[in-house]
Amino acid sequence: MQAPTLLVMAAGMGSRYGGLKQIDPVGPSGETIIDYSIYDALRAGFGKLVFVIRGDIEQAFKETVGARFEKRMPVEYVFQELDKLPSGFTVPEGRTKPWGTTQAVLMAADVVREPFAVINADDFYGAESYRVLAQQLTSGSPDYAMVGFILRNTLSDFGSVARGVCRVDGNGYLAAVEELTNIVREGEHAKNTDPAGKVTELSGDEPVSMNMWAFTPAVFAQLREVFHEFLERSGKELKAESYVPTAVNQLVAAGKARVKVLRSSDSWFGVTYREDRPRVVDNISKLIAAGRYPEQLWK
Repeated sequence: MQAPTLLVMAAGMGSRYGGLKQIDPVGPSGETIIDYSIYDALRAGFGKLVFVIRGDIEQAFKETVGARFEKRMPVEYVFQELDKLPSGFTVPEGRTKPWGTTQAVLMAADVVREPFAVINADDFYGAESYRVLAQQLTSGSPDYAMVGFILRNTLSDFGSVARGVCRVDGNGYLAAVEELTNIVREGEHAKNTDPAGKVTELSGDEPVSMNMWAFTPAVFAQLREVFHEFLERSGKELKAESYVPTAVNQLVAAGKARVKVLRSSDSWFGVTYREDRPRVVDNISKLIAAGRYPEQLWK
């Protein structure tokens, strides 16, 4: 079985964070969250890296991040841009952002031929998460998978977050996932307020997707179809985005995909706002002190 590929979505500007958080150091030797993700992926048996970035950060990203890995494994770069659309579609006047994570994954269709995982560049998922994904991807199963995390453990104390809130059936497969884009903490609970003002109360115990997915290359044709439908429906809007959880939910509802919900014993943490960074630095220091990571990842 061919070693799986790791697809890292790193095109976002981090507008709420206030900078290119993908290349902000959080480790004691200047490591970024991406460094820890790829260190864990290498240990789990992943064999190739694909970074989804924007053309305007290419040089800085390659020099600051990509150069660390190019001697350790094959690395490819693909570019998510506003105008990379299927034939027949154009960018509406006034739109400034790309079209969301579904478009980001599709950018890799020409360079990924093997089972692959998808992650966010600014999320720390933990070593066990990569191990369970690698096991799924090398099992030969045609099913897709995602690693589920507990909602309350993924919230920020400094503002709202977007999460794919999941419903899991009795066999451990995804029954539905809803992308909620304005979730805030309320004590041990949470709530989401949609653009129309509708409030959804959340217990905090819900399993959520943090964009840690396992796919086979068959997903590209499926996502292409979903993205085409999205553009037909919302392609004239200035801020509409097609999210991977929403696309997967559409495939599951149509009976076109089965998605196993995997569990990890490791905790997720990430950086949405600049104020989240000290917590990430502290958590990584604790993992180093516990012997989970060396002081210098890339000696």
